Amino acid sequence: MPLIFLLIAATPVETLGCRNRGLLALAVSFSSGIAGILTATMALKTRIQRNPSTNWWLISTLILTIPVIAMIILA
Repeated sequence: MPLIFLLIAATPVETLGCRNRGLLALAVSFSSGIAGILTATMALKTRIQRNPSTNWWLISTLILTIPVIAMIILA
């Protein structure tokens, strides 16, 4: 998701148009945010169960929040 977002952000305006580029970036950011929320809940569930895979879920959550943070900064 972060790579797709950065690819859309780096695309010239003449290629996609300003509006389409913004809508695509917004869609990727929203879907990444929803996936981040889901991985955060999985991290909480695995932490309660004391499963060692909790760290991987937390890292996935941090990676998935990159487009959301970038959208906030760029907007």
